[in-house]
This record gives sequence, C-alpha cells and structure tokens, in this order.
Amino acid sequence: YVMLLTLSPYTPRFQDRVSPPGVMIRPYLNGFTIAFNVSQPNTWQPYVDSMHHFLAAYDDKVQEEKNIECVPGQYFIQGGNDSEEKKACQFKRSLLQNCSGIEDPTFGYSKGQPCILLKMNRIIGYRPGAGVPVSVDCKVQKGNESHLRSVDFYPGNGTFDLMYYPYYGKFTHVNYTSPLVAMHFTDVQKDSLVPIQCRLNGKGIINDLNSDRFLGRIIFTLTIGK
Repeated sequence: YVMLLTLSPYTPRFQDRVSPPGVMIRPYLNGFTIAFNVSQPNTWQPYVDSMHHFLAAYDDKVQEEKNIECVPGQYFIQGGNDSEEKKACQFKRSLLQNCSGIEDPTFGYSKGQPCILLKMNRIIGYRPGAGVPVSVDCKVQKGNESHLRSVDFYPGNGTFDLMYYPYYGKFTHVNYTSPLVAMHFTDVQKDSLVPIQCRLNGKGIINDLNSDRFLGRIIFTLTIGK
C-alpha cells in the first residue's frame, strides 16, 4: 500500500522504454472482416452508422469548442504540473475529406469504395516518428496484389501529424481525440475475399513482428459484392 502511494495517477513512473504503438480500425463490427453488397443497403448501413457514431466527437463544431488550433509539424509539448489539465489540438472530421461522411454520408460504401479509419493506440508520453510524422501504407497481405488497385489516404498523404503528440493521459488530457488516417479503397476487386495489411512506417515503429498482428500494423479482409 505504501508503495502504491508513491505512484502518480497522471504519469507512468518508468518511461525510458515506451513500447511502440499498436493500431485499430473503424468500423469494427464483426471482427476484421468487412463484407457487404453494394446493391443491398442493409448489408453496408451498419458500417456507415458505426462510422458516424465514432466520428461524432470529431465534428468540426465540437472540436472548435473544446480544442485549440496547433502548429503542424512539431510536437505539442506542455509543461506545468502533472495534475494540470492539458490542452488538446483540433482534429476535425473535415480533414478526412472524402472519408469524412460530410459530402458522402455513406463513406463510399454505397459505391463499393469503402472508407476505413486507422487509429494509433494511445501511449502516455510517446513521441512517434522521432520528429518525422509516421505514415501509413496498405497492400494485399497474401494473394493477388492486383486485387487492390487504388487507395487514397487522408489527411494529406496519410500521416499522423506530430502536433497531436505527446499524449498526457485521460486524467489531464480530457478533451484529447486521437488523430486518424482515413484509407479510401477506391478500386478493389469485387466478389473476392481480399486480405489487406495496413502498416505504420516511421522511426521506432515495429510492424513486422509475426507474433503480434496489431503492433504497428493491422490485417483485415474486404469482400465487396455487386
């Protein structure tokens, strides 16, 4: 009990060996298989509803009210006591452009061109990329590489801007919303099971550990019927 009293609820005691981050995707409904038929809205509507629900916290007005505009391209280092509430940088859903759900409320699912969001797991104090933004790429994990012909990434060229890091923990970084990278699969082979691997790339990132499919990468399947 006495030892527990020495621990801070705000910051981990040892941060000299911070683990590299894992990743997760949205929508996430029935495991890591996203399957639907374009001509049957009932098969893709649950994915669309899940996306809108997840992105509600990223609405532009919500972000403008709760968070501040930050300087892109550099870490947002905040001093003060560990217990002081930290400011959070705005991440507006409009940054996701064609995958924002604003102009196309179906996120491309009604056209057979689904959007999938990639989120990096939160790690207190972590500064990804060692000063260079971490980027994302996607390819066919196993099988015919021509089944994935085109992917667009948002925002920009699919990077996690440095200004959203470091994260200071849920007790003080109360309005923090994790940055996202949207992957817009604009040309995928129809009526086929296409296994896809999306990876983080950057200094300090581990994305090739066979024993952990979520460390620095994620594998899922797309099955898009006509």
